[in-house]
Parts: sequence; structure tokens; C-alpha cells
Amino acid sequence: MTESLVVHYTVFDQDPHAAAEALRVEQSIEFPNELAPEWIQSNVVGQVLHVGETVGEATELSISYNPDTTGGEMPALLNVLWGNASMLPGVKVRKVDFPNSLLSKFNGPRFGLDGLREIFDAPNRPLASTALKPMGLSSKELAEAAYLIAKSGFDTIKDDHSLANQPWSMWRERVGFVADAVGRANRETGRNCLYAPSLNLPSDQVHQRALEAKTLGATSLLVLPGIAGWDTMRAISENDDIALPIMAHPAMVGSLVNSPKAGLTHAIVFGQLARIAGADITIFPNFGGRFSFSQRECLSIAQAAREELGHLKSAWISPAGGMSLDRIDDMIAVYGKNTAFLVGGALHRGNLSDNASAVVSALASRL
Repeated sequence: MTESLVVHYTVFDQDPHAAAEALRVEQSIEFPNELAPEWIQSNVVGQVLHVGETVGEATELSISYNPDTTGGEMPALLNVLWGNASMLPGVKVRKVDFPNSLLSKFNGPRFGLDGLREIFDAPNRPLASTALKPMGLSSKELAEAAYLIAKSGFDTIKDDHSLANQPWSMWRERVGFVADAVGRANRETGRNCLYAPSLNLPSDQVHQRALEAKTLGATSLLVLPGIAGWDTMRAISENDDIALPIMAHPAMVGSLVNSPKAGLTHAIVFGQLARIAGADITIFPNFGGRFSFSQRECLSIAQAAREELGHLKSAWISPAGGMSLDRIDDMIAVYGKNTAFLVGGALHRGNLSDNASAVVSALASRL
């Protein structure tokens, strides 16, 4: 293998050499290695590159996989990274080196950092983003809120990820109402606020509804890869008949990263995989909010979303959960200006229009 997919693990509370042997087989052929033909043992089964010294209960090790084991496709790539390994105790994927030959199979973000800056005519400022809340409002009420927020100058408005086909606001009705409201605000302001309806829908409807959303006037899409599937997001992102910016929501993927002794790192899930699967904006819980992500973990996501990854465009990060006006200075200092700050419930503490305008003004003043 001249250009390999290298997965770096930390294993806990076990013989690291036995763990490395188990991982290289389980994550490739899942077959007794000694029974496989010699060519398969040499070219298909993962090869152990490194087993480090055990420190306390942890040992770092690295395994090289032939990128052909992924078939150049997202489902098989996920299987190599965390398929059977997800059922082995004490295994954490801490880093992945993706070969260019594999990354070339994916388009990545359609717009990315520079593309969205052009859409918003925002060459050097952070973005203002929000979610329509709460579930239980009617489609008309959600549309009225969207109009006020868009009129104030917000850049992106998404459905709350939980909005689907609840009886208070059915999907098709809501998308039409909100898209019309945001479009009206854009015509009045001359700005280009994007509206992203949630595609939190049955799997046999997702692709058709993505196309329908565009017909109804949606200008972006919210995908939940932990529920709809990472490859579903990739397929929507790469569909030229849709061709809308994609926002990735973290619902259900938190369990991939939250354990210090299992799963994958925050950078891999919210940074690398999100970009490979086509997210232009990757949403994740902000540190200091109601979730458990640390500042270090959040910054690792930011780095992975922006750094070089083959030919793939960089993605916007969108920290959310606990965002408020009084944190904007601190957040810009931490994340920088290539950030879409997602302020949700805090906008509704008082006058919605005034609060939204204050967020826009605060971000604009930090140029």
C-alpha cells in the first residue's frame, strides 16, 4: 500500500498487541487471518504500524488500511473506521489520516467558507444564525418569527431539528410559509438570509422532500446525519438538482464522542466526517452551554473543519446551545470570524426583533 488510510487508536485496560491484532482483522476482513490467502493477508487486512508504550491504562496504536477496503464510498468508510470496533470495549479512534486517493472520491462541501461568504456578501465577518423554536407553534407563527429575524439581518435561519410533521406545523405547510416570509424580508432588506428546513423525515421521503423544499423556496437544508445517515447527507449535497448549502445537526451523534474510552474524537465526527459528507456548516454544542463539550474539544472541531483535507473545501463551524449576546466577544476571541454563531432561545427573552438586531449589530461591530 503506497497511500494508506491510517487510523490511530487509543486502547484502554487491555493487551495492546492483542487489541491491535483484533482491530486490524475486525475492521477489514472479519475472518480468521491465518485462513485467508496470503495475498489477502498482505493487501486487504490492516497492517499494524505502531504500538506505543502503555501509560497508565492507555496505549496508542496505529493501523494502516488499504483504502480499497472502503470502496471509495461513505458507508464502507464508516464501517472501516468504526464498524465492529464499536462493539469492542476500550477502543477510541483519536485521529484519522485520509489519503488523497480516498478523499478524491468525495465532493465535500459544495460552497464551504468562501462560497457562503460570497452568498452573504460578508467578506470578513462572523455569521448570525438561529433556529425556529419552539415546537408547538403553528406554521404561521414560525413564519412570522422568521420574518422578524431575517428582517433584522440574520444570515441563516433553520428549522429547529425536531420540527418534522407534527400536527401543529406540518412540514410542507411550514416550509412554504417560512420560505415566503424569509424571501419577503430579503426583498425588503436587500440581504440574502438563507432558510434551511429540517429533513428530519422518514428515509423514503428525504431526497424528494429536499427537492420539494427548493421548489417551495428554501435556500438551504438541515440534515441530521446521525438519524438520516451520513451517506444520505452526502447524496443530497452532491445532487446538482438540489445544489443548496447543507447544515449538519448533531442529534444522535453525541454518543460517538462523549466517552473518553470509546468512540471517535470530536474533530473526526464534527470536522472531518461532516466535510467528507458534504456539510457546508457543521453545528455542535458550544462549551459552557448546557452540554458537556469542553473548549479544547470545540477548538479541535474548528481546526478539523478548516484545515487542509485533500481537495475538500473548508466548512463553517456553528457553535450552539447556550449562545447569547453577552458571550459574542468571548466567542469571537475563541473561534475567530469564520464562525456562524447560532443563537436560539436567547433571542426570545424579551423583544424578538430587538434581540435579533442587537446580535447582528454586535457581530458587525467586530469586523
